Order: sequence, then structure tokens, then C-alpha cells
Amino acid sequence: MSTCLGIYIENNLIKYAKLSKENEIIKVEAFNMKFYDNLEETIQQIISETYSYRIPISINLSDESYNYFKVFNLLNKKDIKDLIQTEFESICYERGVNKEGFETRYILVNDLENKEKIKAIHISANKAGIARRLNRLEKNKIAAITPMGISITNLLQFNDNENVLIVNIEDKTTVTTVIDKNIYNVDIFEEGTDQILEKINSKENSFTKAYEICKSTTLYTGKNDDLIMEENDYLDEIMPTLYEIAGKVRKIINESVNKIDKVYITGTASAINNIDIYFQDYLNDTKCEILKPYFLNNLATSVNVKDYIEVNSAIALALQGLGEGIKGVDFKNHSKFESLSDLMNMEIGGSKNKDIKSNGKEKKKFNFKIDLDFKQRLSGTEKALLRTISGVIVAIVVYIVGTNITNNAINQKKDEVQVATTAQRQQISSIQSDKSKIDAKTADYSKMISNLETINQTIATNSKYKNAIPTLLNQIMYVIPKNVQLTSIKNTEGTHIVIDAEAKQYEQLGYFKAILKTENILSNVVSNNAVKENGVIKVTIEGDIV
Repeated sequence: MSTCLGIYIENNLIKYAKLSKENEIIKVEAFNMKFYDNLEETIQQIISETYSYRIPISINLSDESYNYFKVFNLLNKKDIKDLIQTEFESICYERGVNKEGFETRYILVNDLENKEKIKAIHISANKAGIARRLNRLEKNKIAAITPMGISITNLLQFNDNENVLIVNIEDKTTVTTVIDKNIYNVDIFEEGTDQILEKINSKENSFTKAYEICKSTTLYTGKNDDLIMEENDYLDEIMPTLYEIAGKVRKIINESVNKIDKVYITGTASAINNIDIYFQDYLNDTKCEILKPYFLNNLATSVNVKDYIEVNSAIALALQGLGEGIKGVDFKNHSKFESLSDLMNMEIGGSKNKDIKSNGKEKKKFNFKIDLDFKQRLSGTEKALLRTISGVIVAIVVYIVGTNITNNAINQKKDEVQVATTAQRQQISSIQSDKSKIDAKTADYSKMISNLETINQTIATNSKYKNAIPTLLNQIMYVIPKNVQLTSIKNTEGTHIVIDAEAKQYEQLGYFKAILKTENILSNVVSNNAVKENGVIKVTIEGDIV
């Protein structure tokens, strides 16, 4: 009997399910969900509660990205791999990121739009993020770390020519498109239960209570009389997010190259009452229902099926750890020592069948049997052969152990380099932030200096001309002709002076103007045309103080 503990990890929530498998019969040994503050402590508590100290653990990948590449189906495997790698390197170059910082996997499906091509579903995840998650669980035996958008399909047994969407509304929402038993597309939306629980938590100050509120909420619309109308203070926190998700799901259905027959709803949000009816009402002709693990139909239990459904993501991961589902999407780098351990588990002197499932379809059986008779005396040739075999086995073991040690050292150095690189990038980011702040302060100081210089210049100008007017009046007093009278003297702006003068004769005013110019009392001296009124000649003289 094989056993695996599936653990699905979100920002504040952990779901877990311990599954066992014997003769194709799958049982759920334990399951639950917990909100946590300390991830390591909570996982150790789960392991203790489920008695899973030596049980392999299967966990979910975090923050993975999906890209899609199309290649000709006539290429060999190596050329396909090289082409996919080149396409991913091009994307990394365009985004300005280092391709060496990512761990990648891919699966191939037939391209529905072009029969001559194959579609590659390429999955990438940050190596540093994977290392951090594995380091936090280093005390435990991690069997697999897989993307949720792929593993969630383990919960269903698909019918031929059936096209479905699996809408997994967890922290984020993952929509997996399955066309004729094959995963064809995975979409990830930022909208999910994280938004809903955060909004309710801001009011209740408890994620546990926020989740209980979601479980007790019943959705309603104006289109379906079967939906219960009730007062709920938190519908404003729940409905907008579900509306956004439903809209994006409908868009995927409308743009699908094949007709979608059914939509399955799962994830934390599936605990909300009537959510399947809400989606059914919104998606019109497409049938919607809550996703129930396929093996529950044959499972005799007193537990409410809805309780199992709440931890669907953890069940899917546990199934992946038990060897179900698509192979080749495990992001944990298994050492050669682990592979040797698996080989040693084979029976010698008997036979053991190992089922290998390919894309959920085909199963192949391999028999491994060696018969040895130790009572018969060995010949010289047989002894030489045994010595050779023993030498080869010893060499293989030494090579594997040495390679394992070397790989561990390399991986450790890689982790150290990654940590150092991350730290350096953080320092560079901090320096750039400080530089921006310094540049902003420098600009402020430059502006302040410019303002001070302007003020100082104004003060200097004012000081220069502070006594200019009294001096000008004193100079005019000594040179003004006897019969000329000044009616007005104005300092209009800066050093500019406007003088209104009058006399009975033109000559006297002309003489006065000439005196101002020749005695260098004013510069740029000009006057307007004289005007005679009632026997008095008036003129305006302008100039600048020297």
C-alpha cells in the first residue's frame, strides 16, 4: 500500500489530505484545512496529527507562469526541446530577466488549429522561490512539487470527446481547459478568494471567521427562482470578485476552438452555497457543477462529500504523489540517490509490477525477476562473471554516491549564489531608491538656491537705488531753469523716471531737457510733443537714473 500527504499552501491557508492506494482503491485517511501564522509550525502540527512522519509529501508550486509555443510535429524530441528552450530564452530576453533563474517543464498536445503542429504548454517558476519552499520543509520527505493548474485534473476521469473547464477558485483562480482528455490551456486570474477573505477579514479581524461567513453565504440572482433571497452584509465583498471570474470564464468559453460541454467549480470558493447555480445562470447553456473527486463514488464513508470538496486541491496533489496524472511536471529535482532507492525496492527472486500512467490513459507493466540457485556449485566462468558483476555494482554505487555528493554540493552552491544574487539585487534596488531620493532632494535644493539668488539680487538692486531718488532731486534742484516748474516726478519701474514739467516758453523746457542729458543726470532722455494750454507749455520728459 502506498500513501501520500498532499499539502496545498496559500498565503494564509493550508489544506491537507492524506491518501492511501491499494489495488487501485484510493482512500482518504485524513483531511482538513487550517489558517496559519507560522508555516513550518503548522505543517509539523499537520504531520503530527496525521501520523505522517515518514510519509512522502506532495506540495503545490507557487507563482508559476504558463507560455505556449507551437512546433512542427515532424521534429524529433531533441529539436522540439531545443526550439522550446530558444522560445523561452527569447521571452526572458524581452522581459529583461535571466533564464537561468527559472526551473521549467513542458507538456505537448496536438494543436487543434493546425494539424501539422504540436502545442507546447511551457511552465516556468523561479528557482529561488522553489528553493525557499523546499528549505522551509527540509525536515520532511517531499515527493513532488507540481503546478496546481495541471494537478487539479487528477480529480476527474474524463470521457472521450468531452471538453471541460476546471475553475479552481483558490487564493488566485486557475482555469484549466481540457479538450478530449488532454490539457490544452491553463489561465491564471488574480481574482480569487484572497480578495474575498481579505475584505471580510478587514471587518472581522479573523480569517477563520471570514471563511465561515463564506460557507454560510447563499448566492442569489434575479434570473433564477431557485436561488434563495436572503440578507447578507458581506455580499458586497463576495459578489464583485465572483462576477469578474464568471466574466473571464465566459470569455474563455466563447473563444474556445471547441465547444465546452461542462464547467467544474472547485477551490475555497466552492464552499459558498449555490456558487454552481450562480455560474450556471451566468454561463447560460454550459452545464456547471461542483467538482467531486472521481473515487468518492466508490468510497464508503459517513463524512459529508462537501467536506472533501473543500480540500480538493490537497487531494489532487496527493494523487499526483501517488503516481496519478501527468508525468514530467514535477519541479522537484530528484537526486540519483533517490532513484537508486526506488530501484532497490524492486523484488529479487520474485516479481513486482509497477504501473506507469501516461497522460491518464495508457498503463504499461514491467516485470523484474532474477532466479538464483545457491545450492549448485559455481563454475570458474560463473565465479569470474559474479566477480565482474560485483565490481560493476560497486563501481556504480561509488559513482552514484560520488555524483550525489557532487550534485548536492553544486546545488548548495547554486542556492548560495541565488541567495547572494537576490541580496545584491535588493541592495541595488535600495541604492537606486536612495539615488532617486537624493536626486529629488538635489532638485529641491537647486530650486531653493535659485530662489535665494533671485531674492539677493532683488535686495541688492533695491539697496542700490534706495537713495537714487533723493540724489536725483538734489541734482535737479541745482540745474533747473528759474521759469521751469516740475508738476510731477514718478519712478514707474526699476530706474525709469517720468517728469512732468511746464513753462511759458519752449526754449526753457528745451534747455531743461538738454541739462538733464548733458549733466548726465538721466540717460536715454526723451520727451513728448509739448502742449500749450492757457498760455502754459507742458511737456513730459523720461529717462533712466545713471
